[in-house]
Amino acid sequence: MPVEFLTDEQAASYGKFNEEPTRSELERFFFLDDEDRKLIAKRRGDHSRLGFALQMCTVRYIGRFLPDDPLDVPWVVVEHLAAQLGIEDVSCVKRYTERKPTPYEHAWEIRDAYEYREYEDAEWSRRFRTFLHGRAWTHAEGPVALFNQAVGRLRRHRVLLPGVSVLARQVSEARKVAEKRLHATVAGAARRADPALPGHLVATLKTPEGARFSELERLRRPPTRTTGTAFARALERVDEIGAYRLGRLRLSQIPPNRMAALARYALGSKAPLLERAAEPKRTAMLTAVMRHLEAKAIDEALDLFQVLMATRLLNAAKRRTEKERLSTLPQLEKASRVLARAAKVLFEELELVEEQDTDLDVATLWAAVEEVAPRAAVMSAAATVVTLVPEDENTADVAMRAALATRYATVRPFLALLGESKALDAASAGKRVLTGVRGLPALARRKTGVKPLLPREVDDKLVPPAWRKAVYANPDLPQGAVDRDAYVVCVLEQLHRALNNRDVFASPSHRWSNPRARLLEGPDWDAVEEDVLAGLSLDMPVTEHLAELVRGLDAGWKQLAERLQEAGPTAKVSIEVQDDGRVKLNVDKLGALREPKSLTWLRKRVDKMLPKIDLPDLLFEVNAWTGFLDAFVHLGDGTTRTRDLPTSMVALLVSEACNIGLTPVVSPGYEALTRARLVHVDQYYLRADTIAAANARLIAAQADIPIVQFWGEGQLASADGLRFQVPVRTISAAPSPKYFGFKRGIT
Repeated sequence: MPVEFLTDEQAASYGKFNEEPTRSELERFFFLDDEDRKLIAKRRGDHSRLGFALQMCTVRYIGRFLPDDPLDVPWVVVEHLAAQLGIEDVSCVKRYTERKPTPYEHAWEIRDAYEYREYEDAEWSRRFRTFLHGRAWTHAEGPVALFNQAVGRLRRHRVLLPGVSVLARQVSEARKVAEKRLHATVAGAARRADPALPGHLVATLKTPEGARFSELERLRRPPTRTTGTAFARALERVDEIGAYRLGRLRLSQIPPNRMAALARYALGSKAPLLERAAEPKRTAMLTAVMRHLEAKAIDEALDLFQVLMATRLLNAAKRRTEKERLSTLPQLEKASRVLARAAKVLFEELELVEEQDTDLDVATLWAAVEEVAPRAAVMSAAATVVTLVPEDENTADVAMRAALATRYATVRPFLALLGESKALDAASAGKRVLTGVRGLPALARRKTGVKPLLPREVDDKLVPPAWRKAVYANPDLPQGAVDRDAYVVCVLEQLHRALNNRDVFASPSHRWSNPRARLLEGPDWDAVEEDVLAGLSLDMPVTEHLAELVRGLDAGWKQLAERLQEAGPTAKVSIEVQDDGRVKLNVDKLGALREPKSLTWLRKRVDKMLPKIDLPDLLFEVNAWTGFLDAFVHLGDGTTRTRDLPTSMVALLVSEACNIGLTPVVSPGYEALTRARLVHVDQYYLRADTIAAANARLIAAQADIPIVQFWGEGQLASADGLRFQVPVRTISAAPSPKYFGFKRGIT
């Protein structure tokens, strides 16, 4: 692994003042307390006292003494310290370096007085290496991030920063050791589980005869349609990947983020790179990829199940029942008008009888009612209202479940595979639902026309009140028979809810896994405890650390409660305890700000100024500014360049970014755009590492644009909702007619 992971700018700015400290930094690092002043007062002359204070605060701020020139600091720092020391002639500090040994003598005195330690100190060097190797093992971060963490660790513990190359080599060595350890551990676990497993994994890189892509690429393809048949195929894909039985590998001692990072790196690599990788790296990458694909396949299958339940079943049934209710609305309105007129006359007559204290004459009462509506019409209207408005308050839910029961044909293709899937498991609250799902294959095979389903053969506790009529009271079935179709869809709805609550979960999985299983305990925690604590710089016992966090959280909640009480009813935030005991945070809706006319004018003006060009032309022009296409180097020696490579790269980038495949960008009459050339460039030039290098060049070029400086240092982003049209089929893309029309996309 190369040591030169720092750019020239990063290396040059190490251990120096890169910019003027902010006001808060001046107050924090450059404030002189009583002890500081006592030590400074021992110097003779303003120049000596000011220079001594500069070195004292410099080592606090950047973690080291400036080796070349201790006066190489922003002038605002000198003025800030001079003001505290009462020195009027600030320029006197220039005399501080006239005697060469003075800065070194002062630096040693400051080091001893404030107990700074040299980087070469044996005890602290050992502790630092422990931290560095622990962090490299437990955190999947890049070399620059680890380098910055190392600098922060040294500064916090008052260890003087070494030279940039020394620290960079330490970081590089720690990452190299961590990667070798990762590869060896994963590959060793694979061989211990099955000596033939590495060979089976390598075989997935081969392209079968007559196929267009490798077996690994086939297994990577997600479902694209929201149908019962597509869900059945998704479950078959889960079973295919599960046949490698990667769950038997003992990898609990490896941090999950390290495995995830290894899988991402391997997934971003082409098949030739994976094939040419040396052992044990190749086996480790393929193992990580297949474990990732197993969890991803389960996630995509359950995502499809959720979309299928929501769009093809629940929403469809809801729309159907709402349509039926709307169709009866005119009839209900007509009957209600008749009853309203009759009721008005009836109430008036009853009030009159009560006022005059006379006996009730039924004939007179009917005669008064028949003046506004015939008796037959009133009776017919009452019967219509009784028919259309049942006494049950959950009529809409019952009607929707009855409509859901008719969707059995949609779910029938996947019932056997879903019920037999080994990926599903349940917490105590979901055991009954999972047991019901396990029984679905037998129900799907049941010929209910020959042998009706009886109540004792189903789990009555899985049938909520809204489903009871559809399940137990189908008039088309024999008396006492259970509607198999309704019961099956009822169980699937319970599974839909249990998955959302994680009462039923999947394993392995990224999105649908058991959140309780992520907490390590026992031998699993003992295996990684030392590395985790070292990587987090935790010296105190875990129980004490957690207790301290609990106290801080409790204090924060109490402070929030006090502030809400002080704000009273005018508070924009309130906390509501619901009937089920859950706490709900309510925040007042923010009012929209009107756009000023100047902003509208500027937007239109800029839009007119933008040139109308094709996307490839834009990439060529940006490359002329930044040279980002030069970052795409050959997989082999990194120096081989193909003729007209930029043209081929632009075509591939457009193809990948727009999800349009190679066909629209292929031009047989132009060598750089032939299919054979594009396939070759795709395999040997377009890789995760080259894409990252190209992105780095684009980011660096953007940072040099003057207006970008007003947006900050590039660490934050502000983005509103974005809509991306998706030209290929995917279960994650759908139309949004209200805002974006009927084209499929992702918002």
